[in-house]
Amino acid sequence: MADKPSNLLLDSLPANQRRALLARLELVPLPIGTVLYRSGEQQPEYAHFMTSGIASIVTFMSDGAGAEVGLVGREGLVEAINLLGSASPPTTAFIQVEGAALRMPYAELQKELFASGVLIQRILQFVQCHGFILSQLAACNGLHEIEGRLARWLLMVEDRVESNKFYLTQEFLSEMLGIRRTSVSSAASSLQKSGLITYRRGNIQVLNRKGLEAAACECYLVVRDLAAHLNQ
Repeated sequence: MADKPSNLLLDSLPANQRRALLARLELVPLPIGTVLYRSGEQQPEYAHFMTSGIASIVTFMSDGAGAEVGLVGREGLVEAINLLGSASPPTTAFIQVEGAALRMPYAELQKELFASGVLIQRILQFVQCHGFILSQLAACNGLHEIEGRLARWLLMVEDRVESNKFYLTQEFLSEMLGIRRTSVSSAASSLQKSGLITYRRGNIQVLNRKGLEAAACECYLVVRDLAAHLNQ
């Protein structure tokens, strides 16, 4: 775990406000599978500013099948959308790549939010960009081929974990992309044969970043630029 955990949303705050908020946050480890909030919960217990790893936002159907509709890394706040109103989310957020977060009780952050014009501005900016990314991914999942979608998704993961090595099982990938495991296996095998990645028992390494970008669908550049907007 890093000595100085960093979250880009928090880093964008004025120094005095950032220090005051950091003093009330605790750093917690987040193993794979940790649930941060569940579908139907009107108010999460905690708010998590990710400092490493990836939280996956997933919609589950009545038969248990699920598909990823968003992911959050150290650029944002997992429960940001919950702050906009009292509606219960139809999504569940859990950790897909092991990491850590700075957290505080959600109710405390709600109070802090409306006392600070800068904080609410930064959170709304994150929610807007995240919403645009979700819209792009919804279109991507309906229109683009599986191999291009898988390449796009692996690039998004690499950007957020800031490493070319990470662990993702076929079962997890199939759930995140809303496709069958056999389709994941076929697409991953194709990327591996092209020398772009290695994939063995869930361990993935990106070997050729530029080649993987070329193999990805056009949506990667769109979501990359939206995420980069948060750092400006």
